[in-house]
Amino acid sequence: MAGDAVTLHIPGPDGERAVRVSSPTRVLWPEAGITKVELAEYLVAVGPAFVEANGGRPVSLERFPEGVEGERFFSKNPPRGAPEWMRDVTVAYPSGRRHPQLVVDEPAGAVWAAQMNTVVFHPWASRADATDLPDQLRVDLDPQPGTGFAEAVPAALALRELLAEVGLTGFVKTSGNRGIHVFAPIEPEHEFLDVRHAVIALARELERRMPEQVTTAWWKEERGERIFLDFNQANRDRTMAGAYSPRALANAAVSCPLEWSELEHTEPADHTVRTVPARLAERGDPWQGMHDAPGRIDTLLEWWQRDLDDGLTELPFPPDFPKMPGEPTRVQPSRAKKPEGE
Repeated sequence: MAGDAVTLHIPGPDGERAVRVSSPTRVLWPEAGITKVELAEYLVAVGPAFVEANGGRPVSLERFPEGVEGERFFSKNPPRGAPEWMRDVTVAYPSGRRHPQLVVDEPAGAVWAAQMNTVVFHPWASRADATDLPDQLRVDLDPQPGTGFAEAVPAALALRELLAEVGLTGFVKTSGNRGIHVFAPIEPEHEFLDVRHAVIALARELERRMPEQVTTAWWKEERGERIFLDFNQANRDRTMAGAYSPRALANAAVSCPLEWSELEHTEPADHTVRTVPARLAERGDPWQGMHDAPGRIDTLLEWWQRDLDDGLTELPFPPDFPKMPGEPTRVQPSRAKKPEGE
């Protein structure tokens, strides 16, 4: 009912926005006891940094009407009832379909999404004014069984050095769970497939240098106890939790940007909806100005071609993608039909 709501007044580029939050005492994270209005207040507190990292991009909303322990669904089309001051942009998906997606341009937009039970924000690697041209190279370091965050740290540090070798500047954040995300700003000059190939070339080179620690093997049965360099997160319409986005984990962890000097001394679980605002106020935003000096992926594309010339091929795409040129068979190795006589 009308009384069961609060209105937050949020500074914006065109003056103050009033955003109504219904059912403010609904508990979204039962274990932590964090409510819907606390989520909204968190997004106000980190608003400028959140918008700098995720704003101006198509964004998918991961929504939890009954809290993080209930069912979830993704909104790619803008939810009904969006305020007139919010905008959307039409994007092309791998299937060839085209649909609008929401764009968050100010903190009030994130709060309105939270009012619609959004917990996790998934921004694209491209901007709304050039949706086909990523301006971020992203690498998801995904610990496999038997490994964790601690094992991903040396791989992330080595990846940073490798990025520097090819003229790119790496920025790091926790995934919010066990993994690590490394982003590098790039000039928006190449389509998603080219950027994917640049990521594969980068990942293969890191794999050569750290064969016991990291892997590019798409099939889980081939990865072993290594950190998987998830190249498929570089595909069109493949996203990961944005910087400062909460995660649907019991402790309300946040995907938190870090200084590189912090990486070896932090615990992902320390960065939560309740702790990150104070951290941001005290330490500032490690990702501020990320896009002030974007790099180019020319060297990585040269590495990609070098690897093709040496006999390496395209790597598998996700199963929901159409069959792509040069892609190997999408058959799990242990299920592949063996030649006769073997």
